Amino acid sequence: MSDARTQILGGIRRSLRRGELAGDARSEIEARLASPPRGPSVARAQLPHPEKVALFCQWAETLNATVARVGADDVPGEVTAYLARNNLPANVAMAPSPLLEGYDWASQKMLSIRRGRGEGSDQVSVTGAFAGIAETGTVVMASGPDHPVSLNLLPDTHVVVLREADVVAGYEDVWGRLRERYGKNLMPRTVNTITGPSRTGDIEQAMELGAHGPRRMHILVVRD
Repeated sequence: MSDARTQILGGIRRSLRRGELAGDARSEIEARLASPPRGPSVARAQLPHPEKVALFCQWAETLNATVARVGADDVPGEVTAYLARNNLPANVAMAPSPLLEGYDWASQKMLSIRRGRGEGSDQVSVTGAFAGIAETGTVVMASGPDHPVSLNLLPDTHVVVLREADVVAGYEDVWGRLRERYGKNLMPRTVNTITGPSRTGDIEQAMELGAHGPRRMHILVVRD
């Protein structure tokens, strides 16, 4: 794998008419990877944490998601109520996440839960989120055994459970948290940043929801 990677990157460098990495150039790159520089931050999100959470909710709703701020005990009931309000079936595909298992799903007798990856027939998925970004109302998903990527993409409705403690100011904060949690060479295979439901304006310049993924996103922001 290392040899193949070296060959591919070497081919790219030759196409750019650059020489092989050596000496100072290699040292500079290794130093940057060891201590990545922090990029610019957006001023509007540099706020006390309660205001960051409020800003996240504001932007998420502006971008066509719906938001409910709930206590931990209310998470299962809000999921069931949201499905009922939108005439959706009380059947969900849920990420097999320890975070989600901490909620009392057994209290919802009419809710049917299948844990695992998303399938083409699923209409609703329920997942956690690695982080929420206040500056844009974006949720961040890190893939792994406890969060199959297909749950973010296949069902028509995506219900996201996000803890207030996981709301950060900007994107640079997310990369820092990822490095801290996973460490070097252990990063998740996929990091999805999702801002509202899927949409496109390519068709006659009219906004259409659900173009490449869920047409509905409901975010439960769970109080600490």
